[in-house]
Amino acid sequence: MADDRSLLEALRDLVEAGVRMRHAIARSARLSEHEMVALQHLGRQPIGPAELARLLEVSTAASTGIVDRLVARGHAVRRPHAADRRRTEVHLTDSGRAEVLGHLAPMLRRLRALEEDFDEDERAVVERYLRGAATALQAVADEARGRA
Repeated sequence: MADDRSLLEALRDLVEAGVRMRHAIARSARLSEHEMVALQHLGRQPIGPAELARLLEVSTAASTGIVDRLVARGHAVRRPHAADRRRTEVHLTDSGRAEVLGHLAPMLRRLRALEEDFDEDERAVVERYLRGAATALQAVADEARGRA
């Protein structure tokens, strides 16, 4: 049975591999990492430019530049906010969705195959650990932001 240290090392390896993957995919897609992460956020839901700036931890001016580049490539569009026409939202286009999925599909296939090797109880334990780890990492990021 693995000890606590090996579990933490495995988590560290996963986090570091995720950082390397994001960098490699962004480079392969000829996008900045901020542009790639923006596409991932937009894949979940439309976002206003100020909210995108907050999520990316960049200035609103930088966020505007990121959105401008994504719009120029056809990966995103600006639309009036449904409830407040003074605001705009950034929406992912089919091109943007294809860009993200095209690069992430091989990883998603491998992860699905890995998941199939687990029974329902094992998946529940892994999910509980991963969600708890994500919460712990987010708490550290939030605390660091508060000190900055």
